[in-house]
Amino acid sequence: MPIRLVDPAADAPALQAIYAPYVTDTVISFEVEVPSIDTMRERILKTLDMHPWLVYEQDGAVLGYAYAGKHRERSAYQWSTDVSVYVRGDQHRKGIGRALYSELFDLLRRQGFCNAFAGITLPNAASVGVHSAMGFTMIGVYPKVGYKFGQWHDTGWMGLRLQPDDHEPMPLIPIRDLLRA
Repeated sequence: MPIRLVDPAADAPALQAIYAPYVTDTVISFEVEVPSIDTMRERILKTLDMHPWLVYEQDGAVLGYAYAGKHRERSAYQWSTDVSVYVRGDQHRKGIGRALYSELFDLLRRQGFCNAFAGITLPNAASVGVHSAMGFTMIGVYPKVGYKFGQWHDTGWMGLRLQPDDHEPMPLIPIRDLLRA
């Protein structure tokens, strides 16, 4: 299987290299400066206990990654998570993003998460298409919420229910505990 849990020290350079063009060349990311490798490593370590980061590796090269993170701070939000997927520019439309998301959502369900949310700078037909294909539906738009490259941009929010609607949430299982079981 080419998908595995991230190794923060070893994978941070590859993740930063994949992410950098999304920052410098697009409005897909609202960051305006590429985070350093150390910053990428810190981001992974900050969330990895409860929120998985996965990489897609083939022939020793990381071709993409997906991760989950805290949706909001208040306790009642703990069963909801924000998700993102990034694929190396020369590897688009090969099923890597879909494979990463499939594995990520399986882990999130097993951990006990109930909702996944994705924010997408609009327009972005490719990202909306991938998320729709994974079962997400559009739940709202923040109009003109981000300013980058000299103009305002909307962000669409899409949601995916990970558990049945009548599901009483269980205590969340840290990712490493889940993988040890």
